[in-house]
Amino acid sequence: MVVSAPSRGRIGAQHTPMRFTKLEGCGNDYIYVDLWDEPLAGVDVPALARAISDRHFGVGGDGLILVGPTPEADARMVVYNADGSSAEMCGNGLRCAGRLAWEHGRIGGNRHPRFATGAGILTLELTFTDTVCTGAIVAMGSPRLTPAAVPVQHPGPGPLLELHLEAGGKNWRLLAVGMGNPHAVCFVDDVATVDLARIGPLLEHHPVFPRRANIEFVSVLADERGIPVLRQRTWERGSGETLACGTGACAATVAAILDQRISGRQAIVRLNGGDVAIAWPANTAEVTMRGPATRVFAGEWP
Repeated sequence: MVVSAPSRGRIGAQHTPMRFTKLEGCGNDYIYVDLWDEPLAGVDVPALARAISDRHFGVGGDGLILVGPTPEADARMVVYNADGSSAEMCGNGLRCAGRLAWEHGRIGGNRHPRFATGAGILTLELTFTDTVCTGAIVAMGSPRLTPAAVPVQHPGPGPLLELHLEAGGKNWRLLAVGMGNPHAVCFVDDVATVDLARIGPLLEHHPVFPRRANIEFVSVLADERGIPVLRQRTWERGSGETLACGTGACAATVAAILDQRISGRQAIVRLNGGDVAIAWPANTAEVTMRGPATRVFAGEWP
């Protein structure tokens, strides 16, 4: 994708440096660019995403997120994975995009901004500690529970889209769930025992997923404060194992409810980088997610 906007010199010797901000949600870290200030005219954005995400030669992150204006909503979020591929949605990224837009004065003091994403227009409720935006509650939309909507090759009709896939010499039972991007959830006794670096890519690229898939391995832990706890590890499409995946946490909770792994309609999802709270109330189709958004640092990319 090349973003069309009034031209400014970019990326290369004697070009104006690009300002960026790095933020993370439960350790799911991205480099954010404010397109109001940095229109990126003529830039090969997938190549930029690969370069800037590199943890040895770049800034380092799970990908690149562009936040900019749109006539459809208060702001627009565009997500690129670390390998330069595009993603429809990122739940942790959306919370951080909301914080960035708030701190940069792009949403006019609106604490309930609407963001256009590849998964549709989603609404946030920004949360604060004193006057500092520190997170958000995100209305993540309805889970996609038909084969075409995930998408996944499955006879259907849903909502429980059960798969049995071979990977690494073992058969895995997975449940396909769409949260604007494709997920496959596998319940195991102990997520720590899964060789995710080996199994994750095999399942991500399995031919039943026409747009690849994010793979979640999930264990059900003891309840805390009367709320079920799910321990999750994620192999994220285009980025590898990440410390957190917000849409994956939503998919895992939806799968746990549909598969009768938990009682009730909410869960604490314990990610490698922290906890998020997920709810799928019976009286609404929408999944909600509450979690942090943390500013790491800002800088310039030459």
